[in-house]
Amino acid sequence: MSALAIETHGLTKVYGDTRAVDGIDLSIARGGVHGFLGPNGAGKTTAIRMLATLIRPDAGTARVLGRDVIHEADAVRSQVSLTGQFASVDEDLTGLENLVLIARLYGYRGAAATRRAADLLEAFGLADAADRPVKKYSGGMRRRVDIAASIVATPELLFLDEPTTGLDPRARNEVWDIIRALVAHGTTVMLTTQYLDEADQLADRISVIDSGKIIAEGTSSELKHSVGAGALHVRVMHRDDREAARRILVRELDVTVDTANDPQLLVAALDDRSRAMRALTALEEARIDLAQFALGQPTLDEVFLALTGHEAERPDTDRPEGTEEAA
Repeated sequence: MSALAIETHGLTKVYGDTRAVDGIDLSIARGGVHGFLGPNGAGKTTAIRMLATLIRPDAGTARVLGRDVIHEADAVRSQVSLTGQFASVDEDLTGLENLVLIARLYGYRGAAATRRAADLLEAFGLADAADRPVKKYSGGMRRRVDIAASIVATPELLFLDEPTTGLDPRARNEVWDIIRALVAHGTTVMLTTQYLDEADQLADRISVIDSGKIIAEGTSSELKHSVGAGALHVRVMHRDDREAARRILVRELDVTVDTANDPQLLVAALDDRSRAMRALTALEEARIDLAQFALGQPTLDEVFLALTGHEAERPDTDRPEGTEEAA
């Protein structure tokens, strides 16, 4: 049995002039959660669809649980499951009817199918809604029943493609708890997301993808450390002072100082934390009042900005027809 859940070399998918996935190399161990982090259009969903045998690569190789995704596609499908960005269950059926149907398709018979469906609804906190049509479920409930449908036959590897997109904070936390429980029971999870806090919360290791290429990989801590020893956050009292404060910080810290969407905030990644106090003293001498300042480890948002030059969440762009990549 392969020690790797996923192994790719030069995996590529091209749509016309667009290289949706551009020669990615992955080595993902079994167990835990591997985060696949990137903005809309980065190539996440296209990569997942190739690994799940839904579309064929144009170049490169990929093995999932030791099986080749082209030559052993049926064997791969028998061991993995995929939950996409949108609910795959029938909204006119009840939660119970959906899961019984899927259980029957997986080979469960009669009462065994009903028991499996009822057990999953109970485990996912949906027992009280078992006889309610899915179209009357909340967004969080739909995602839970969708994930439940993915594990009617417990997969060795579960692909979760942006499972919390559009959910409110409470529903997101519920889905996060489900993912942790699946991992605790032995399922390996590959999670695509454009939410940096989600990757930070769940992933043991993270691959950062942008424009179809893997641009960084490591644990959350390793990625944060890669952009500097720390980050200085300075919020000026008066927004008119921000540009003057930025020039002082650039001079004293000798680093690039980012201006965030907040019109009073400045952020600087530091290689040498000892310079931070000197910079704050210079701001005081220039009579620039500060509402707040903090020195700490960079966030994943700052890591992504440093790696790519843009924020993780950005407007979707036009893609050629057939590039289902919405992630």
